[in-house]
Amino acid sequence: MAEVMRKKYNPHRLSKHWNVLLNVILGSFTFTCVFPVIFVVIISFTDEQTLALNGYSIFPEKWSLAAYRFIWKAGEQLVQSYWVTIQVTVIGTMVSVVIMGLYAYAIFRKEFRYRKFFTFLIFFTMLFNGGLIPTYMVCTQLLRLRNTLWGLILPSSINAFYIFVLRSFYRSSIPESLIDAAKIDGAGEFRTFFQIVFPIAIPGLATIGLFCTLQYWNDWFNALLYIDVASLTPLQTMLHRIETRMEFIVQNSGRLGSGQVQVVLKDIPRDAARMALVTLATVPLAFAYPFFQRYFVQGLTIGAVKE
Repeated sequence: MAEVMRKKYNPHRLSKHWNVLLNVILGSFTFTCVFPVIFVVIISFTDEQTLALNGYSIFPEKWSLAAYRFIWKAGEQLVQSYWVTIQVTVIGTMVSVVIMGLYAYAIFRKEFRYRKFFTFLIFFTMLFNGGLIPTYMVCTQLLRLRNTLWGLILPSSINAFYIFVLRSFYRSSIPESLIDAAKIDGAGEFRTFFQIVFPIAIPGLATIGLFCTLQYWNDWFNALLYIDVASLTPLQTMLHRIETRMEFIVQNSGRLGSGQVQVVLKDIPRDAARMALVTLATVPLAFAYPFFQRYFVQGLTIGAVKE
């Protein structure tokens, strides 16, 4: 009887009507987040003349691959740019997570003698920076990063805000007694971090890793500054150049002859090509996101400590 009463008056159990209502609300919210991406993909496969006549539509009258054919004219350069972006994203994310994780761990430890100095040093960079020209001179003349893969990685490898986020996460998740126990057992600082702190800090590190992945995948400005060779041009920079050239042709079409204008503009799927560029730059990362999510779930259960 008591068990029946507990089931009946369970405060954490929702009624059937509330459960349906909440599912409808969350489903509607999910649809509003996913629908713009789906709509962009649909437009990228729509015929350009159909877009000009009927505008954007969920069910276009005529489908076409002209936008992707126009982009695919880059040929091997498109594949090479994808490969460069994948390398930069994977290597850059790992380098950034390790560097910022170790930096945050150093200023988290109270025993570190220069903790206040390095905390102020990283905080100062949030308020002031040397400017674009000194940064360019340091990266090209001092570090020799011009036309190298590291020129796309190192300039964006550290973010002061992410370091403070990680430090706060360490403070709330890493017990001091656990680090003291590791020291008693003879573990050094690096062993303590990688074998003790790292498993517990996976949720925080995975979050920062996801932010770094988005940053490296979408970065095009560093390539604009430091890369001159086609073999190291990342995807976003290549797509930006395609968009710029397409806009240049459209804006200067009035200077061409009437017959040339019709031929040139007819071969350029302007609106569909823009959506195709967005699709090529966004969809691969969207498919990769679920693989990050499982690390959040695993990190919540690894290294649990009770005091």
